[in-house]
Amino acid sequence: MSEKQITFAARQHQLTNINVWTADSQWLAFDVRPSGASFTSQTIERVNVMTGEVEVLYQAQHGAHVGVVTVSPDMPPRYVCIHGPEHPDARWQYDFHHRRGVIVQNATAINLDACDITPPFTPGALRGGSHVHVFSPDGSRLSFTYNDHVMHERDTRLDLRNVGIAVPLRAVTPVKQHPREYDGSYFCLLVSETHPAPQPGSDQINRAYEECWIGNRGYQKPDGRWQRWAIAFIGDTLTAEGEKRPEVFVVDLPEALDDYARAGASPLEGSSQQLPAPPAGVRQRRLTYGRGLALQPRHWLRSAPDGSQIAFLMADEGGVIQLWTVSPNGGEPRQVTRLGSSIQSAFSWHPDGQAIAFICDNSVMRCDAESGECQRLTRRTDDAPSGDAVVWSPDGTQIAYMREVEGWRQLFTVAAEGAAEA
Repeated sequence: MSEKQITFAARQHQLTNINVWTADSQWLAFDVRPSGASFTSQTIERVNVMTGEVEVLYQAQHGAHVGVVTVSPDMPPRYVCIHGPEHPDARWQYDFHHRRGVIVQNATAINLDACDITPPFTPGALRGGSHVHVFSPDGSRLSFTYNDHVMHERDTRLDLRNVGIAVPLRAVTPVKQHPREYDGSYFCLLVSETHPAPQPGSDQINRAYEECWIGNRGYQKPDGRWQRWAIAFIGDTLTAEGEKRPEVFVVDLPEALDDYARAGASPLEGSSQQLPAPPAGVRQRRLTYGRGLALQPRHWLRSAPDGSQIAFLMADEGGVIQLWTVSPNGGEPRQVTRLGSSIQSAFSWHPDGQAIAFICDNSVMRCDAESGECQRLTRRTDDAPSGDAVVWSPDGTQIAYMREVEGWRQLFTVAAEGAAEA
């Protein structure tokens, strides 16, 4: 068999759902938090997939915790992860709105996002917590999801999850009026727009999440022009009957860095009564109007490398969770797979865009992106591999994932070609 166990220590090992490989396809980055919702990992680490050598990349101090690490697409690698608050106390502990992104190199963590929670707020600074930080395919900027401390303190129902980005416009240094405010190395802003009470039957959403960068170099519009920067995300709409329905949305983003600092109708930095707002000219578009994306398994939208398709999971008419794609230009979604049992995991694209990897029928599968034909890469086991992450290596030869072994979550790889025995 081409399946290979990479880690063996009697502790948990957790991969993020994308960008876990170094660009040379030699190392996997992971954290060591327990399975489930507990965020108590004190280190982010990496393991060499050939030798099994493990290195600690960063260790949190002063009661803080770290996790959800991803890697830049270039060399030498930059690692980015969630960092919880140092010296947590009864008023300020780890929470969705109390965390930040840090970029780690040489065992040193540099804040990605600045924080300013006292008015007047600072453009380019966030007012809460960022999460699942993902480098763009060229490594120049990052996306993340976000929750807002200011709105959370006012009314938890106003703390809506949104999608944000960090761009290399300038470092941000707010005036410090609170002990939990800090500087950031990137200019950060929100690109999604949410409403606490979406109008039923409309394109308004009250949650934006599980985003992806579209294409290695953007996507081509119907008139032949290229949209260099764009992000797709899941947005929760309400049907006319008031039922939640997750759908695919997209935002086209400016090309010039200076344009990210240009406010639209509302301030970039928000106000005491408003969330931060997208820059001028950024409008979100709804791409799907179907039965709604699958809520389980949890998955993130993923774009084909050429930007032509955005993949997602949705049930077919028989209730089986299948893989679908939709163009960033809109149009009818295309059903890719016609499997007899539901897909069980998040997924990722082969670097050449010709295949997608996921877990189905308790096996890692390689799916042809055009025909939908699936090839079993690991034997079917009684217990399925973890559905959290199934991530192709940058050179396209390996797929990383996780399995439970004697009560511990361990990292595995499998060769991306060659069928397994049933």
